[in-house]
Amino acid sequence: MQGKNRKFRMNRKEFLKLGACSLCSLGLAAPAGSIAAQSLAPSDEALTARRGFMNPREASWFQNIDGSRIRCGLCPNDCLLEKGQRSLCRVRENREGKGYTLAYGNPALIQEDPVERKPFFHVLPGSRALSVSTAGCNLECRFCEVWDMALVKPEEVHAYDMPPRAVVNHARTSGLAAVSFAFGEPVIFYEYMADTARLSKEEGLINMVHTAGYIRPEPLKELCSLMDAANVDLKSFEPEFYRDVVGGEIKHVLDCLKTIRENKVHLEITSIVIPTLNDDPKLISRMCKWIVRELGPDVPLHLARFYPLYRLSGLPRTPVSTLDRARETALEAGLEFVYVARVTGHEGENTFCPDCREKIIHRVGFIIDEMHLNDGSCRFCGRKIPGIWG
Repeated sequence: MQGKNRKFRMNRKEFLKLGACSLCSLGLAAPAGSIAAQSLAPSDEALTARRGFMNPREASWFQNIDGSRIRCGLCPNDCLLEKGQRSLCRVRENREGKGYTLAYGNPALIQEDPVERKPFFHVLPGSRALSVSTAGCNLECRFCEVWDMALVKPEEVHAYDMPPRAVVNHARTSGLAAVSFAFGEPVIFYEYMADTARLSKEEGLINMVHTAGYIRPEPLKELCSLMDAANVDLKSFEPEFYRDVVGGEIKHVLDCLKTIRENKVHLEITSIVIPTLNDDPKLISRMCKWIVRELGPDVPLHLARFYPLYRLSGLPRTPVSTLDRARETALEAGLEFVYVARVTGHEGENTFCPDCREKIIHRVGFIIDEMHLNDGSCRFCGRKIPGIWG
């Protein structure tokens, strides 16, 4: 298999002992098997989390090379697999010359959340969505916030036997507005996500995805036909950062952003600001000017506070002053909707009309305190605000 070996510096027990950073206070998810995840499991399906494969099945986007070897064309890793080998994401496997997914219907996380937690600030404010994620990821961020779910094999975590219909049924019976594929990396459970999204669409639910955007153009275009909203992580604007800290190439993420925009899926961007690594105002300015030029000034940008986790546990959390400076830089570059994420009570949590500058959505954390919109337009001046509002 092409790619490097992956090693962890902390085991699960050691990671959980870092409870002082509180997953909930960061707006992060608890992996399945934890008390929080178990309490949110859909009781109507009488599900019990357990280890092991439940629904391995043939997968799409594989190309047969010579009868025994296959190449996965889902993401830019282009994993070439001999019989019995798995791809870098840990959930796609060569079984006797055929490509299989080990993530289908095996969510390691099922929970209800405010849409603001995804984060989506321009999609059904104040509503809740059913979040779904499995083990596995096709990148290896050194600051991964859910590494003990994302950067492990599916047989190493507890998961639920929950096929697409069960996901949609739970969302409907719970009165939720949307299904969200988030917290882990949805690209790696592509088939599960796509089948669930098709059913969700038939039931009139909104489909949302939060992804690192590391995906090939063809599967992405198919995914765009199923998604109503996408939040893509743009982790830096420096190619070296992506190679050294993320384990990928930034070009593919930028192409992903442009494809989503071209396919008219509502787009928001999250960029985590990490002290000493990607917090240079000049770098942030370049990134924001690219967003304005290539995607448009009305794409919402979430500047997220970094908290020390996983392999970057030695760095400090992002100073609020750094986030303030980054927000000012983004606004000066021409972006119209710039948010500060994970700093509860910050002015940057609110939505302001770009024309009259009135506060049209007042947020405190994930709570909507006030909203001044009429059919998606500013109540004060009539300016149309991009998003999905009803």
